[in-house]
This record gives sequence, structure tokens and C-alpha cells, in this order.
Amino acid sequence: MSDRRNSAVRVACATLALCCAWALTPCARAQGTNAPDLPNNDGADKVLRVCADPNNMPLSNDKGEGYENKIAAAMAKDFGYQLEYTYFPQRMGFVRHTLRDKVPNTEQFKCDLIIGVPHGYDMTSTTRPWLHSTYAMVFVKRPEFANINTPSDLLKLPPDQLKKLRLGIFSQTPAVDWLLTNNLIDQAVSYQAQSGDPNAFPGEMIQHDLAKGNVDAVFIWGPIAGYFAKREGDRVKLVPFPPQQGIRFDYEISMGVRYGEKAWRDKIDQWIGSHQDTINQILISYEVPLLPLASAPVASEAPK
Repeated sequence: MSDRRNSAVRVACATLALCCAWALTPCARAQGTNAPDLPNNDGADKVLRVCADPNNMPLSNDKGEGYENKIAAAMAKDFGYQLEYTYFPQRMGFVRHTLRDKVPNTEQFKCDLIIGVPHGYDMTSTTRPWLHSTYAMVFVKRPEFANINTPSDLLKLPPDQLKKLRLGIFSQTPAVDWLLTNNLIDQAVSYQAQSGDPNAFPGEMIQHDLAKGNVDAVFIWGPIAGYFAKREGDRVKLVPFPPQQGIRFDYEISMGVRYGEKAWRDKIDQWIGSHQDTINQILISYEVPLLPLASAPVASEAPK
């Protein structure tokens, strides 16, 4: 486990891993800085081709049940386009096998839009942010947890009680740094963000382990926490991390297109700007913890 003082790049990658279930190494990130410009998608055939994960609720699935599915459907309807998907598990190689991959024996790309990528993600050109959320702590309601209303309240438990807790975290996330800072890392039950099992999904740590009592509290990206906490009903409580100095827990999410497709990116960017209320209504219906977006978001065209 690396020193928390050197965690900035690691945390950014891991945030992507939990937002989109991708785990990127520094090597994988570096590939984006040399990405060539690609032919523009002019939408001439009136088809919105979306790259998505088939099993990553609440973001997306192949039944169209995720909030990213709903946002894509709303966009396609407004554009007057048909909606088509290329599904691939969102982990290492996702962009290569979707946004940058072509239909065999043609010059047509398999898909043209990723609904959710971290703002400024260097393997795609990114639009303005459409989601600003934060990590959260979720725990089963028990009498001893009655006064926990913020993550820092957990630290106020009696020392002998605090030291007995099993705390579920994904490796390489802000929660690791938070546990290190508060001398709780020895109590961590660590999960890998990237699994070789295509049927695995981040929400399992709430749906399975927290519900079964294998861990006492879990720390997870807010949109995932909100959805799976709602499914557990009154049995659990969700406490979001507020934006704070030091360890960063909040991140903005944009949409991703290929570099060189400025007109297409601008079209998507304009749609987001004029339909943020629609997007927010969808997110709220999935219990996504929302923070205010930047007041004047600027889309990025080239890797920084």
C-alpha cells in the first residue's frame, strides 16, 4: 500500500474504478496522452451508439435499468436518434474494446459515447460534468451507531468498541487514506476494484457482506452506496463524506468521446447543459448523493 502523500494519481484512477468499475494502472492512463485524433462522428445515420457495462448497477446493465441507460435514452429521444449499445465489462481495456474499436471489416466505430467518465479523464475527450458526488459510509443500524450522522462520528465511539469494527473498503480509494489517517487500517476488509469475474459488481459489498454481517460498515462511491442502501431499506444508514481539505472524496463525472471529434463532443456538451434538470431527476430517483456542479464547467478537448 503506497504512502498516502503520493496518492493523488492513484486516487483519481481508483475513483474511476468505483464510478465505472475500472481499475487503471499508471501505464494504462499514459496511453491516453498519445491517442491519435479520430474521424468525426457526425450522427448522419441518426443512431446514438453508447459504450456501457452490461452488469454495473446502478450505472448500467444490458436490460437498460441503470441511470446511465436512462440518461442515454433521454438524449437519444431528444436527438431523434435510435439507441444502440456496445456492452463490455468496464475494467482494463474498456475504451480499447469499445470507443476505439471498429466493427470488423468496416471503418465504423462500435460506439461513440461513454456516459460516465471522470471529468478530465485522459483516455477520452470529456464534456462538461453532469454529476458531482462523493464517497459515503454505509452501516447497518444498531443501537451503538445511533449517534453517527457524519463519518467523523464513527471515531467518537468508545475505543474498545471502535477497535472491534470490520470496515469494508476498496483498495486504492480515499477510504484507505482515511483509515490510515485515523489508525483504523488494521481493521480494513479490503476488496479489489477490478475483478476477473464479469458477474461481480461493486454493490456486492453492501448487498452481500454488509447485509450478512461480514463487515460492520463499508466505504464506497456515493451513487453505488445510495442505490444499494435503498434496496436494504431501513436496515442500513448512508452517511456521505462532505468535501474537505486533505483527503478528497468528491469527484465530478462527465461524458467521454474520442479525441478529434469536437463537433460531436460539443453537441453532447450542449445537450448536458440544457438538460441538467432532467439528468438530476434521474439521479435523484436512484438515490445518488448530489453535490453542486461547478458554476462554469469547461469541456476539455486535448489531454493535459
